[in-house]
Amino acid sequence: MTVNYFARYIGLTRGENLYRIKRGDNGISRDLADRIVSVFPEIDRVWLLTGVGRMLLSDNDRGEQIPYYDSELETTLADIDRIEPADHIYMPMINGCDLAIRTHSRAMCEPAWAAMDVFLKKIDVSQIILGGEYALVTQNCVTLRKVRAAGSNDSLRLVARNRDEYDDMTMRREQITEAWRVVAKLAIINN
Repeated sequence: MTVNYFARYIGLTRGENLYRIKRGDNGISRDLADRIVSVFPEIDRVWLLTGVGRMLLSDNDRGEQIPYYDSELETTLADIDRIEPADHIYMPMINGCDLAIRTHSRAMCEPAWAAMDVFLKKIDVSQIILGGEYALVTQNCVTLRKVRAAGSNDSLRLVARNRDEYDDMTMRREQITEAWRVVAKLAIINN
């Protein structure tokens, strides 16, 4: 990769400062180190700034490993405490989640998507905010939906992304045994 290409790759408009750093005229600023690490999270920020330590971080140094379940959300989430994750993943741009899980739900996936991985954070039912997307567990079902207001304060209207094929559901807050806030989604596209 050329210096100019690298500059554009990390979001700089020009590579002039990088040429100066390469020649030894300038050192790396914190801002530049942050730009590099945001694009290349495997690079150690301390090493970039000081030259001390290792250039590449190990998986344990990079951050929190997210338990990943490759089984269907609707059949797995209610028993998540009894199931071992298939793997652990590291997603530097996704923070504050407890697990990632696969869903093929036609209610929440676009037609071109083969599936979707959702990154979830377990919350108290009282923390559900209208307009947000949640995976909700009750005695009778597990569902992934956008939450809207229903007729009364203790009821929620659950809305599917695919409104042509799926009707809204109504659920009382006291029916919910577990609530998981959707932190991020990763669509798996059909080829």
